[in-house]
Amino acid sequence: WAKSSSSSHHYRLYLDGITLPSPGTHCNWTTWLGGLYHWTLRLPSRCGTRDYNPKQMAIREKVFNTIIGCFKRHGAETIDTPVFELKETLTGKYGEDSKLIYDLKDQGGELLSLRYDLTVPFARYLAMNKISNIKRYHIAKVYRRDNPAMTRGRYREFYQCDFDIAGQYDPMIPDAECLKIVHEILSELELGDFRIKVNDRRILDGMFAVCGVPDDKFRTICSTVDKLDKMSWEDVRSEMVKEKGLSEEAADQIGQYVSMQGGKDLAERLLQDAKMSQSKQACAGLTDMKLLFSYLELFQVTDKVVFDLSLARGLDYYTGVIYEAILTQNGPAPEAGEKGEEGVSVGSVAGGGRYDGLVGMFDPKGRKVPCVGVSIGIERVFSILEQKASAEKVRTTETQVMVASAQKNLLEERLKLTAELWNAGIKAEVMYKKNPKLLSQLQHCEDSGIPLVAILGEQELKDGVVKLRDVHSREEADVLRAELVEEIKKRIADV
Repeated sequence: WAKSSSSSHHYRLYLDGITLPSPGTHCNWTTWLGGLYHWTLRLPSRCGTRDYNPKQMAIREKVFNTIIGCFKRHGAETIDTPVFELKETLTGKYGEDSKLIYDLKDQGGELLSLRYDLTVPFARYLAMNKISNIKRYHIAKVYRRDNPAMTRGRYREFYQCDFDIAGQYDPMIPDAECLKIVHEILSELELGDFRIKVNDRRILDGMFAVCGVPDDKFRTICSTVDKLDKMSWEDVRSEMVKEKGLSEEAADQIGQYVSMQGGKDLAERLLQDAKMSQSKQACAGLTDMKLLFSYLELFQVTDKVVFDLSLARGLDYYTGVIYEAILTQNGPAPEAGEKGEEGVSVGSVAGGGRYDGLVGMFDPKGRKVPCVGVSIGIERVFSILEQKASAEKVRTTETQVMVASAQKNLLEERLKLTAELWNAGIKAEVMYKKNPKLLSQLQHCEDSGIPLVAILGEQELKDGVVKLRDVHSREEADVLRAELVEEIKKRIADV
């Protein structure tokens, strides 16, 4: 509340740019309450969350079905875990991002936190249930105290779609399948051109070592390198030197490597590099990178995959191959804040990697279960598809036939026929009026995208038929009541 400059008796309420007059003598109550109402409607977006209307939910459901179909095609089964975990379960797993974890208020029991991702709960699940191999997918909401950017699909509450392979297998075969899955999903969703960047934490750590980064600075320097998709090299270098205390010489050497991109040929070249070849860790990662690309060639996805030494992914639990998928525009990836296809802000739409040591952190005996997985950044996908569909008509129901009447006093007959269709497994609707006008019923079908109308009239009832109308072509045909279900199913199958 603040006193108005125009009157010593008039106060105004200021709410984030919206000025509401106080409900005094000269106040229009309707205006005041209306302004307050519209401000409260903005609360979800102000909190980094959002509501979804039927059109948006229809798009989401289609995306989920595409992703789940891909996961199942690759033989995955699904699990679920609680939305919150013990705070100690999540602590120390996310590097500098640990500050983004939502802690629940201490009410005198265990200290709990909302899950930050689905990977750590999955590792805890494997350890608690003594599972040594599984191929699973999990789609659920996670929570982060991040700065929301609604137009780019960055929220504090959002879905993750994870696919993971746990178990001891020969090198790079599961890793290659995860990359194949990313390729399939992004291709099926038709988001536009994309690129999948891959690297290896062993290569990164070896690179840091040969460039002169102290062991105790590996993780913090890795977190800084991870910002290269959002910041220029000059800004990243400045953070390394001025904030992280790295020497300028070491930062410049890192700069030479993180500018490199390629494929199997780059891995072969780095194996011959005078500095990188001195690191056993880097050589192991580079050898596996060559093997990975040989499998990716067999999967026919190398046209979209690039070995990129700037890719870091700051999460502490990664131990081997890491990858990230970004949408591109005419080849190179857009800089942070630039616009991609059709003016939609783009960025990372999938990411993942290998985390062989995470399960052992939760096992009393330290038993390790090698794991590799990928997470689809579903909210960014939704933002892009919603933008593309903004001018399109999207069906929000799956109703196949509308049961209508041409005359009055036929409510009972309409309800009876609707029940017959429901019992036969047909998705049907009826208007909730005793005597609706036929034009209103047909208009509802046009507006909702319902393809068929089953019309009852006094003559149809006498003849034992139903007039079946195609909404799109407006063609009508009399169908025997006993054959109506079969005819509707036939027409639906032909659509």
